[in-house]
Amino acid sequence: MGTTRTSEPAGAGAGGAQEAVGRLMRAAGRSGAHLIGEAASLIDGWAVLADPIAGAVYSTPAAAAAQGVHAAAHPQDHPSCVAHPAAGAVLVLSPGLKVPGSRTELVTATTAALLEVRAQRAAELRAEQMRLHATLIRLLLSGHTAAVTDMLGGDGLTHATVYRLAGPDVPTAHQVLWRAANASLAPGRPAYALMGEVEDELVVADLHGGADDGRLLRLVSRVGERHSMLAGLAGPLPLPDLPTAYADAFVARHSASPSRRVVPAEAVGTTGLARLLPTQPYVSWAAAVLAPVASEHRRLLLIWLRTASVSCTAATLGLSAGTVRARLRGLAGLLGADLDDATVRAHLLLSLRAPAPAAGLEVPGPAGPGSLRNLPEGILDSEAAKAWAAGLVAGLEPRLRIALACWLRHHARTAPAASELHVHRTTLTVWLAEAAEQLGQHLDDAITRAELHLALEATAPAGHGDDPARLPRRGGRTYKGHGPSATSVPSHARQYD
Repeated sequence: MGTTRTSEPAGAGAGGAQEAVGRLMRAAGRSGAHLIGEAASLIDGWAVLADPIAGAVYSTPAAAAAQGVHAAAHPQDHPSCVAHPAAGAVLVLSPGLKVPGSRTELVTATTAALLEVRAQRAAELRAEQMRLHATLIRLLLSGHTAAVTDMLGGDGLTHATVYRLAGPDVPTAHQVLWRAANASLAPGRPAYALMGEVEDELVVADLHGGADDGRLLRLVSRVGERHSMLAGLAGPLPLPDLPTAYADAFVARHSASPSRRVVPAEAVGTTGLARLLPTQPYVSWAAAVLAPVASEHRRLLLIWLRTASVSCTAATLGLSAGTVRARLRGLAGLLGADLDDATVRAHLLLSLRAPAPAAGLEVPGPAGPGSLRNLPEGILDSEAAKAWAAGLVAGLEPRLRIALACWLRHHARTAPAASELHVHRTTLTVWLAEAAEQLGQHLDDAITRAELHLALEATAPAGHGDDPARLPRRGGRTYKGHGPSATSVPSHARQYD
């Protein structure tokens, strides 16, 4: 809305209007920011393009941004401003006191029309750009980091923050976030927001130099509130570790809720357990068992355990799957442990997530065989760890507890677990879904499974543990009779994947 202005001064008729329109058109040919700047200059005041999600898209001067956003949302509180819809946003102009009303109306209408033209041109290119973004995200997830950074021309791009969003209308949220984030791939920028639809999710990879300014987080939060989206956040992590951040964000998203729509990965997973463990002997034990392993091999182990996939580990490290398997066999010998054992894997992941030893801390010599199979006293048998374990798996009925423990021992493989339990695979799948719902956990994540395995072992009944032979039976076709145990796996058939 606007106020009444003085009449157009002499000499500022059709010629002045044509000049103003020409200046606005030339500015629109350069950029939206130049267009808003020219509009502010022509009315001798300020101009802001305000988006309901992004806030101030363009503002001249910058100090007027907050006032422009407020005027767009509450025009009745700003009677001296002119608000006009433009390109899905609101154009707000505040003319100088001596500027005629007719000139303000001309600048407002022309600027809004040019913004619409720019939006239409952008829409024509948007579909192709969105496909390009999705392709770049898939390349990053496949380990082609150098190819993506070379294409973007960003030498300072070293880290990534990953968001994974899901909700009832992903395409609409994608369009809104795209416009709000101004997802341009102009070369030489210090940061890029790649966003694309991957497996029915909206995936956003914010590439930057290690310092996340939080702007994208604020936009994701607003989009989540407006479009009922739930999001998981992971990072910043080094670009080569983007597949790990992608997996972390997936787990975090499943911990999100309408009351907390964006959940950071640091709020879930093994890091929560690690903080409960006493510094001694946890840190000393971790340093001891990892002493024979070089730092680059520790990274291989962490990625493999975190993603539970040889192929993903190979892609992340730029190796072949055969090379990764060969190195895992060599590391098993160095560690003196069977990496096909679920308990060993859980303990190894715990050791890799341990804090670095403090200066002056005495570290025992290299760990011997079996040190990863049995933890020393004072780590998971502390009162805090016992309370954590009981709180995590408390309430599971024996049927679900035994089935879950067996399935975890088989590294989330349903067929061999069902065979050992003597139940149908469909029955086991249903039970696992029931267990996940009761626990409030997402069983697709490797770290969550490792935590549950540790918690079940720590709270196992004395004497027999969670023995499949003690699974309650009701008879019938689904519950088969007891047969040969399927707990052992021939060493020649083991596959580290």
